[in-house]
Amino acid sequence: MRVCVVGTGYVGLVSGACLATFGHTVCCVDTDAARLAQLAAGQAPFHEPGLQALLAQGLERLRFSPHAAEAAADAEVVIVAVGTPLAHDGVGTDLSQLLAAVQAVAPALPASAVLVLKSTSPVGTGDAVATLLRELRPEADIAVACNPEFLREGHAISDFCHPDRIVFGTDSAHAEAVLRRLHAAQLQAGVPVVATTRRTAELVKYAANAFLATKLAFINEIADLCECLDTQVEDVALGIGLDPRIGAQYLRPGPGYGGSCLPKDLVALAGTARAHGMPLAIVEAVAQLNEDRKVRMQRKITEACGGDVRSRAIALLGAAFKPDTDDVRASPALSLAAALLAAGATVRLSDPKALERARTVLPGAAFFADPVECAAGCDAVVIATEWPVYAQLDLHRLRAGMRGAVLIDLRNLHAPAAARAAGFTYVGLGRGKGGLGETATLTRTP
Repeated sequence: MRVCVVGTGYVGLVSGACLATFGHTVCCVDTDAARLAQLAAGQAPFHEPGLQALLAQGLERLRFSPHAAEAAADAEVVIVAVGTPLAHDGVGTDLSQLLAAVQAVAPALPASAVLVLKSTSPVGTGDAVATLLRELRPEADIAVACNPEFLREGHAISDFCHPDRIVFGTDSAHAEAVLRRLHAAQLQAGVPVVATTRRTAELVKYAANAFLATKLAFINEIADLCECLDTQVEDVALGIGLDPRIGAQYLRPGPGYGGSCLPKDLVALAGTARAHGMPLAIVEAVAQLNEDRKVRMQRKITEACGGDVRSRAIALLGAAFKPDTDDVRASPALSLAAALLAAGATVRLSDPKALERARTVLPGAAFFADPVECAAGCDAVVIATEWPVYAQLDLHRLRAGMRGAVLIDLRNLHAPAAARAAGFTYVGLGRGKGGLGETATLTRTP
């Protein structure tokens, strides 16, 4: 099929590249000339495992252009995958990029084409786009569908090619047939399809993210309770996660969720609900708990450093909001770094992939590629992002170069006994009284 993808961010570029490897002819459109030049040279503009190789693999069927109308002129499917950030009021969703993309392709869209909204957008956005298309192209009956994405940064290619499910939101039989052709490779592999209305499909994405965020907020609260009760959060998570009604994923405590999706999507969902007179108490509570988590983690670090971080040198390991990405948007690690700087600490920061992006948002810190070098001369080390390389650190070597001996493991990557054997005063999350981990078993699911 001939496909036009508007937007070359995490969703648009991964979607376009994967579709090209499926045999479709894809043109990805963007207005960023520098990014287009990178892509034309086969260079991925951000870190996503496997994307660089995928771009090289699909280049024969994948091209890039700044001209939306030209790319859409012969397309059977036009996928809109642009940003939908929070609006300036901090409650609504800014649809300006999405609407601009629709307006850019509308004049050239073939009447038989299907416009697919992959950007996460509030319920009713598809209806508004359909109305806009009727105004711009009254002679055509262009179908509009919602096909939400469920891509995890760091696993986006696998999630696209081997998804848990695919959601088609449309009242058009033609649009559904086109979407089934577009995703034929996945459907032939037995991937389940949820075929529903456009408005329901829009809500599916928000509900999914809200539920995942709820699990994270829940286990964080349980971790805090474990520290009060001298119990082990990892064993609690194991004990409940083996129940198939609950599941083991998203049951690891941490400094809070971040990234470009969960924070904004919960706020947007709560705003939509309030606008319709149906406040979502759980969703609003989860969003507030995540904000409170940042303060609680800063307090935990401060207490571990003796109650005052002024003039303390603290190494923060991790800048990305999660491993296997260079995305620092709403990163809990950077929120902590900014708070520690504001409190008078000297912050040294390391990350395997996200240092360049972190430099642009945290100018007051020092940056190091090597985590051991980052920790040299520091009073404390904070593990903020669960990069595998941090789980494999030689703790004796790490401790040897430090001035102090405090290890604050906000991802529970290390066994408390091993940390103490290396000379550290260890603080984790939900590992016994105060998170000190005296009796942690570190039981893992087989």
